[in-house]
Amino acid sequence: MTPTTSTARLTVAQALVRFLAVQYTERDGVRQRLIGATWGVLGHGNVAGIGQALVEYAADMPYHQGRNEQAMVHAAVGYARQSGRLSAHAVTTSIGPGATNLVTGAALATVNHLPVLLLPGDVFATRPADPVLQQLEAPGAGDVSVNDCLRPVSTYFDRVTRPEQLVPAALQAMRVLTDPVQTGAVTLALPQDVQAEAYDWPGEFFAERTWVVRRPGADPTELAEAVTAVRSARRPLVVAGGGVHHSRAEEALAEFAAGTGIPVASTQAGKGSLRWDHPQDVGGIGHTGTATADELARTADLVIGVGTRWTDFTTASGTLFTGAGVRFLNLNIAPYDGHKLAGLPLIADARSGLQELTAALGTHAHRVPASYVAEYTEDKERWEQRVDACYEADEPDVRPTQPQVLGALDAVVDDTDVIVNAAGSLPGDLHKLWRARSRDQYHLEYGYSCMGYEIPAAIGVKLAAPDRPVWALVGDGTYLMMPTEIVTAVQEGVAIKVLLVQNHGYASIGGLSESVGGERFATAYRFRSDDGTYTGAPLPVDLAANAASLGMRVLRARTVADLHEALARARAADTPTCVYVETETADTVSGPPPAQAWWDVPVAETATRPSAVKARELYERHVSTRRRHL
Repeated sequence: MTPTTSTARLTVAQALVRFLAVQYTERDGVRQRLIGATWGVLGHGNVAGIGQALVEYAADMPYHQGRNEQAMVHAAVGYARQSGRLSAHAVTTSIGPGATNLVTGAALATVNHLPVLLLPGDVFATRPADPVLQQLEAPGAGDVSVNDCLRPVSTYFDRVTRPEQLVPAALQAMRVLTDPVQTGAVTLALPQDVQAEAYDWPGEFFAERTWVVRRPGADPTELAEAVTAVRSARRPLVVAGGGVHHSRAEEALAEFAAGTGIPVASTQAGKGSLRWDHPQDVGGIGHTGTATADELARTADLVIGVGTRWTDFTTASGTLFTGAGVRFLNLNIAPYDGHKLAGLPLIADARSGLQELTAALGTHAHRVPASYVAEYTEDKERWEQRVDACYEADEPDVRPTQPQVLGALDAVVDDTDVIVNAAGSLPGDLHKLWRARSRDQYHLEYGYSCMGYEIPAAIGVKLAAPDRPVWALVGDGTYLMMPTEIVTAVQEGVAIKVLLVQNHGYASIGGLSESVGGERFATAYRFRSDDGTYTGAPLPVDLAANAASLGMRVLRARTVADLHEALARARAADTPTCVYVETETADTVSGPPPAQAWWDVPVAETATRPSAVKARELYERHVSTRRRHL
């Protein structure tokens, strides 16, 4: 694949694959391939174009055969996150349903600022036969196809309708994928006839190209204002978001926290920014946070957000940060996020910004009062005692609760393990209870909280970190959404571990439904009763048998003791392995600590059922505490 100054006659698809194979990123002197592999489901919209090109250049572009287009994007996202956003995967599909199946995965990637290159096939650009199979006709717009659904969920979108358009489109796609502010899903829609069309390409197009991932520093004026704000604060609190991990700023954050004594809470994306046993780590914040972090948030006079988008779960829908005169200082590489909550912006890369802020505070760094340190240290100790109580099981021969499942896993893993989760009741329990041991052990996709993410994402993580144990934690609801990529893990020999928790329904939404007057309607996996509700006996589904039918080794755990043994065996396994456990439900035994902060889910303003009337009264009390920071 050595480029020449002459031209090369290739199809558009061949040229694109050759181009992608020689793109690199570099940050902090480390260089690696930008597009590490391509995922695909082949159909008439890409088999003769991209499919043929992948065969032509199989030695240069690794290929993974997926089963579901959405799942392939999830796998690519998992890979990109584990790779620090410095390496990504491409995903190719046919036209029609194959392309529209990408939309959910694309939204997830863009919401979480994680790079993935989407290459959906498209209808004929030349329109020799119109409509073609799977084409959705738009009578008012001849140039619209279903791929236009990807526009609002992509950070960059282009449709290559002529061969020569590929050069600028491909270069722009690489620019966006490597931009730490703009990165997300990037879509190049490829009409099936154009994919197969030949063109004389300049040799320079296939030269190796390195895209430097920037670490911009802070503006001096903003930095000076930040220093003043920190020095004047008596009860400051850091909120670490996903930007800490994307920047690899964990050590810089630890140095800043140790030097100043400022406690550090974390969002779902930021958990693990400090080890759980770091003196300044106070756990998760917000609706699913710890009592320690949330009480500090309520009394903070300065909240230092590092790489966070300030979502409603973090701010408890605007009811958490209520201290008199509280101000925000937002260290963020994205100006859009840096100006939220009327905060002082410190627009910079998280690591660069933290290092500059630490240095600007001086060699004898400003420290918070000793009484403040003693306060949160004691609160942290009390919370860890609550975690111990949730994890422990008095009787080893009983069915475990979900927190006891996490306790059993906690006893098995070490610093090298990675746990992957996204939706259901597990994220709340994990955010409150999990003891993150390393910067990338805690892999929660909570920006989009997409059911079905966990298993394919775990495959992507394992491809990026083949020597590390990778666990996909899934409930029965999530499992039923997307178990298909188990087949891929088996086919490729990707030894992920699936911890499948059966609680017979949507436990998270069931609890939410009850709290907002919905009476858990249609949230259980049960037979329909005579009154029309789903309150009959549990459905006789056997998810363990299903996983086994897809080729996975399955270990059934019926008791706490069984679970400890099964998890240890799964961790040692070198093939894809599932641990299946049925848990006790929260209405029969004590569950995890309740929410320590509110979340705004509007309740019916008028209703006759007592549960909804009571829920509305409580809702109005919470809404009255909302604070807008201006």
